[in-house]
Amino acid sequence: MNINLPNFNVKNLVKEAGSTISRVVQLTEEKLGTTERTEYDLHFQNLAERADVTKTWTEKIVRDTESVLIPNPQNRVEDFIFEKIEKSKPKRLSNLEHLALDMIEAGGDFGQDMPYGQALIKVGQAEQKLGQCEHDFIATSGICFTQPLRKFLDGEMKTISKERGILETKRLDLDACKNRVKKARSMLGQQSKDGISPEAVLEQAERDLRVAQAEFDRQSEITKLLLDGISTSQASHLRHLHAFIQTQVRYYKQCGDVMDQLQRDLAKMQPAKPRLRINSEDVDGPPSIVSAHSFDSDCDSNCTALALALDATSNDIEAGYTSIHIGQNKALTHLLEDFEIEFDTSAITTVIFVTECSPVNEDYMYGKQGLMKGLVPRAFVEMLDEEQEVPL
Repeated sequence: MNINLPNFNVKNLVKEAGSTISRVVQLTEEKLGTTERTEYDLHFQNLAERADVTKTWTEKIVRDTESVLIPNPQNRVEDFIFEKIEKSKPKRLSNLEHLALDMIEAGGDFGQDMPYGQALIKVGQAEQKLGQCEHDFIATSGICFTQPLRKFLDGEMKTISKERGILETKRLDLDACKNRVKKARSMLGQQSKDGISPEAVLEQAERDLRVAQAEFDRQSEITKLLLDGISTSQASHLRHLHAFIQTQVRYYKQCGDVMDQLQRDLAKMQPAKPRLRINSEDVDGPPSIVSAHSFDSDCDSNCTALALALDATSNDIEAGYTSIHIGQNKALTHLLEDFEIEFDTSAITTVIFVTECSPVNEDYMYGKQGLMKGLVPRAFVEMLDEEQEVPL
């Protein structure tokens, strides 16, 4: 049986092995501090430091951006695997779309003719639109931002790292040659060893040194050119960043438009009168300030306060204030300006009095005006400080 073996160059193999050994020895002596090393110039060190900082922060920015776009780490790993095997990523529903489907289904079960069911369906449809906007935002952000940055890391930065590794190898070879030249010079005047004179050893060492110096200088220039190119790459990254921000602005504007439209649609579905929470129950329309229903509970006279006086003028209601002393306490209340008055204001005179109910109720106070008495909603009454001036 014939076995075809590749033709090995034994001399090159021995030479490469010798070079590797000399590099290991040189590196070990540098770590131990027993030999000198060739230092890179200050400009090269600054370029190398900037490259390291750029690589570190670009990796973090890409990783953090992907975390924002796809919060689930399992989905990110799955997308990475499909990307490596060059297959299309699986289509999955977002959390918003899951919420939308559940809301639409629940609204159908509750009844499309019922207010709550209609609202659920309307909100579910809006959440579906938000989910689609999110999909578009993720896809566009990947194209305009994360993919170019990752391509930079996988391409240009890997090339720079490779060339810097070659340069470091050339430096080790150069320093090893310098040490051999130094050692050969120290042997001048001694007897020949192995039939080779010290002068011949020095000449060979100096020749190797010149070759190593030339290779080091050439590799240093190549690496510097690549490191200088990072400035151009950062300018490109700036354009990608602007594109990402434009995508983000467009995404949030679309989401805002969807929510504004949803808010308008829900407002149209609300009843004609606003629903107020009185005594832990929702009722239609604002209640009258003075109710026709009597309230028989005893009230603390010391808690009596002066309420806002309403003077009806034409079709508008203007607020006026009056201050009096009642018992030991003096207080002033007025109706909130956004409270819609829907009762006959002709029956209201200058002031009405309100007191805390016994026991205290969280939803309303007890009001009395003339022979009329009833409940005053707390939500539409504001207590003023005793020292506050009362506009007349």
